[in-house]
Amino acid sequence: MTTVPVDGLHHVTSAAGDPERNVHFFTEVLGLRLVKQTVNFDDVTTYHLYYGNETGEPGTALTFFPFESGRPGQVGAGQVETTAFHVPADSLDYWAERLDAHDVDRDPVGERFDDEILAFRDPDGLRYELVATTAETPIEPWTGSDVPAGHAIHGFHGVTLAVSNPTPTRDLLEFMGYETTATEGEFTRLVAGGDAATVVDLHTIDRQGRPGVGTVHHVAFRVPDDETQSAWREALAERGFRVTPQKDRQYFRSIYFREENGVLFEFATEGPGFTTDESVDELGESLQLPPWLEEDRERIEAALPDLTAPAAEVSR
Repeated sequence: MTTVPVDGLHHVTSAAGDPERNVHFFTEVLGLRLVKQTVNFDDVTTYHLYYGNETGEPGTALTFFPFESGRPGQVGAGQVETTAFHVPADSLDYWAERLDAHDVDRDPVGERFDDEILAFRDPDGLRYELVATTAETPIEPWTGSDVPAGHAIHGFHGVTLAVSNPTPTRDLLEFMGYETTATEGEFTRLVAGGDAATVVDLHTIDRQGRPGVGTVHHVAFRVPDDETQSAWREALAERGFRVTPQKDRQYFRSIYFREENGVLFEFATEGPGFTTDESVDELGESLQLPPWLEEDRERIEAALPDLTAPAAEVSR
């Protein structure tokens, strides 16, 4: 079965702390839309929160498992080190002022691979970059926040993977259809052939990561459909990777494996999408459960913390 090259990223999923603080930061500070409240299907005592543009389309979906009393992790090799967002050129002065107004921990504006970037951390210490670029993208931003449309986030630019040995990860990404385009010090850049969320940078470091709050759990790459995903599962298994069976995530279907440096990769289908159980206008407004958990709704809701506190009451 022939494989179709991967076009780019689907979503990035991380472990967070307080869920109310998480919602406040990504909606009120970054201006993303909360497109889905559901639960971690493997641990229904924990939310799974999704943010993105109006419909949370692939290439925009930033997701979190918020563990209120979770143990802090350590960012290092074997993890996604940084998630980068695409913003329009000449936007970084606006974002620097906005982040400062919200007391966000940030760096001065810098540059890597000729991109102008603004690096910052969320309240749990997760690392992000805003990449100001004139590159075309079909992804439209969410316009329901107070961030002006001319500065709003247009989904992902890409991710940086921390690896102790870049060679096997680079070889895998090239097998997936990425092309190595540049090196700069300890960084190697690869770019997929799609039209959005196409960049993966490899950062060679020695320090090993430790999972926990404040670290990325996995990175998902987008595939169009089940048939393509099945072909990739077969091709990856032939290369020696231990790939899971397909898992139904309600809004997409997924397979998972760890690449040789230990980063957890997911291949996720583009559909059916977040409007499968809510209308576009109602996305993210209430807890959604898959059919197989619906009969336990009362018990699940009772175990989850409230997300209705006003933003002013949420600690930063």
